[in-house]
Amino acid sequence: MAAESTPLALPVLPLDDEVVLPGMVVPLDLSDSEVRAAVEAAQAAARDEPGKPKVLLVPRVDGTYAGTGVLGTVEQVGRLADGDPGALIRGRGRVRIGAGTTGPGAALWVEGTRIDETVPEPLPGHVTELVKEYKALATAWLRRRGAWQVVDRVQAIDDVSALADNSGYSPFLTNEQKTALLETADPVARLKLATQQLRDHLAEQDVAETIAKDVQEGVDKQQREFLLRRQLEAVRKELRELNGEKDGEESDDYRARVEAADLPEKVREAALKEVDKLERSSDQSPEGSWIRTWLDTVLEMPWSERTEDAYDIQGAQAVLDAEHAGLEDVKERITEYLAVRKRRNDRGLGVVGGRRGGAVLALVGPPGVGKTSLGESVAHAMGRKFVRVALGGVRDEAEIRGHRRTYVGALPGRIVRAIKEAGSMNPVVLLDEIDKVGSDFRGDPAAALLEVLDPAQNHTFRDHYLEVELDLSDVVFLATANVLEAIPEALLDRMELVRLDGYTEDEKVVIARDHLLPRQLERAGLDGDEVTIDEGALRKLAGEYTREAGVRNLERSIARLLRKVAARHELGEQELPFTVTEGDLRDLIGRPHHVPESAQEPAERRTAVPGVATGLAVTGAGGDVLYVEASLADPETGAAGLTLTGQLGDVMKESAQIALSFLRSHGAELELPVGDLKDRGVHIHFPAGAVPKDGPSAGITMTTALASLLSGRLVRTDVAMTGEVSLTGRVLPIGGVKQKLLAAHRAGVTTVIIPKRNEPDLDDVPAEVLEKLDVHAVTDVRQVLELALSPATNGAAPEVPVAA
Repeated sequence: MAAESTPLALPVLPLDDEVVLPGMVVPLDLSDSEVRAAVEAAQAAARDEPGKPKVLLVPRVDGTYAGTGVLGTVEQVGRLADGDPGALIRGRGRVRIGAGTTGPGAALWVEGTRIDETVPEPLPGHVTELVKEYKALATAWLRRRGAWQVVDRVQAIDDVSALADNSGYSPFLTNEQKTALLETADPVARLKLATQQLRDHLAEQDVAETIAKDVQEGVDKQQREFLLRRQLEAVRKELRELNGEKDGEESDDYRARVEAADLPEKVREAALKEVDKLERSSDQSPEGSWIRTWLDTVLEMPWSERTEDAYDIQGAQAVLDAEHAGLEDVKERITEYLAVRKRRNDRGLGVVGGRRGGAVLALVGPPGVGKTSLGESVAHAMGRKFVRVALGGVRDEAEIRGHRRTYVGALPGRIVRAIKEAGSMNPVVLLDEIDKVGSDFRGDPAAALLEVLDPAQNHTFRDHYLEVELDLSDVVFLATANVLEAIPEALLDRMELVRLDGYTEDEKVVIARDHLLPRQLERAGLDGDEVTIDEGALRKLAGEYTREAGVRNLERSIARLLRKVAARHELGEQELPFTVTEGDLRDLIGRPHHVPESAQEPAERRTAVPGVATGLAVTGAGGDVLYVEASLADPETGAAGLTLTGQLGDVMKESAQIALSFLRSHGAELELPVGDLKDRGVHIHFPAGAVPKDGPSAGITMTTALASLLSGRLVRTDVAMTGEVSLTGRVLPIGGVKQKLLAAHRAGVTTVIIPKRNEPDLDDVPAEVLEKLDVHAVTDVRQVLELALSPATNGAAPEVPVAA
């Protein structure tokens, strides 16, 4: 056990950043006032005593002195390696610190007692084993550091206390661990503590070396792979040069490509982040291929490419007139758009609030009126690129917004692909057949189009694949549709509606002469001077061989006609040049399919018997004529009541009930034999029974048919009508007046009855159509009957048709 000896009076030299153990020699900086005061005090006291000046080295932690210090002798005072004054002090032994005392100089003096640290000889067996273990551990640690000279010095230490205090030189020990060694007075216990600290450090070092080795092996593997790939690239480059191939612009250096590309700032930041991920990922990682595909897509986008709009308004108008006959509403809208764009550009208002002056138009009309081809003409007139996006049958929302990049085979949406295909940020994009978009479990594409077609939002459109903002505010969107009701209301609200209700017969002749015939001549391999079709033949083709709102079937008829002429010429049956006249049509392509009612024999007309009236309707293919037939059942059958056939909707069925009720209540006033309506069943039929029909606009037509049936008066052949009827006989307004009048004109009708409140809609009807129609605007059913029914025969009883 350690024993204490005679008390000593010593100046205190505090140590804040280190702990000195007996046997250690340390240099101390005398520029520190406390160190200098302690050394000077020790030197002053040594003048009166033999030997070297003595100080007490005491660790100080957070201003608190340890209870045990080390007696140190000042071996030398001079200059340190950096030139500052210093003192070399050697630790001699432990001192138990007692009470304070007085002494020379400005240092703090305390009384201390030397601790006897001798271990009795011979050493016990367990202590000897402890000494061997410590020396073995210290030797192993020193050899790892390459300190072979220190190994010999440690092996030469036999004193247990000195061996334990030798740990004070270990750089891995903290000041707390060294303080614990200092305050452990028993040499054997101190050696055990030093052995345990050294053992723990070696274990930590083994773990750290294992980790470092694993890391180094991974780094070496990556470096080796990197080196081999660089060598492979160099070999491929040499082979390309030997084969005479030049390095393309599509290099693998994505960082250089991104920095060289003219990208918006946010897009550039997102691309550089992906480049960082690509450089950190392995070539075998699937994420690497996803990132490369994404970067290729971003770099292929025309972020800064824009075409200059052609601000020649008169020139644009001339282009539209040359490429399309009619369609004045659309032409006016495009001309207005260009005029506004020109004024905004002249006044420096190209971009306001981050938004540009794009447009979103919905072209709604029957098939074949030129909605799709109009998009190309608009792009041509504006000097912009044109791209078409087919939406018919699209049911997946990702087709519009794109797929998330995590999916295999992910692609951007059709909008982004359209912009990339156009190579410009301000093209004319035609969204074809927007009313044919469906929805299922994969989402609703129409809902995804809400942001695309909203001028207030589409300047920050985000595609799920790109995940960067795409400015669509300068794009002109043209959406085409056949049926207005099939477009979701929220989507329709974001578009400006332009109706294309079909062509007049004169417009069809102009279109056929100027556009369809030259195109079909080229496709048939004929020159314009070899085959000509006179205007009479074209008019008969439009009026009797086809009856449609558009010109698609008219073009097919012209193509068939030219094929027949070309075939006969090759067979030697026809000489060229040849002019097709109206009389040649039947011989070449057969009989007409749509003969007007007025051109038929009186006995063959649909209205040749009482109870048949001609109505007007709007279908997905435009306007059309609609015949209503009524009959009364034999009283003996007992089948009273109202029977309706022809696949009618609920609204049309209600209109039939209203017509019947009106005639029952006002029959006497109209001089009709309404008694038959009580005992006999009434049957109303709408031919073309396979076609669904609905709407209120056939109300006056059914009323007229029933009145004709009861009175025996025929409905005039040249009269067609449309309008809703009320129980009091009022004629209420309906929709689609323009389309219905165009249909009446095509069918050869000369007199049309419409509601009085629809009279303002006549402004939309072409003037040449109104000139050939006698339009009557009525407010009451009595006026309709007066206009539509033929005069009654004198004294003849009415012949009422009876249902079989």
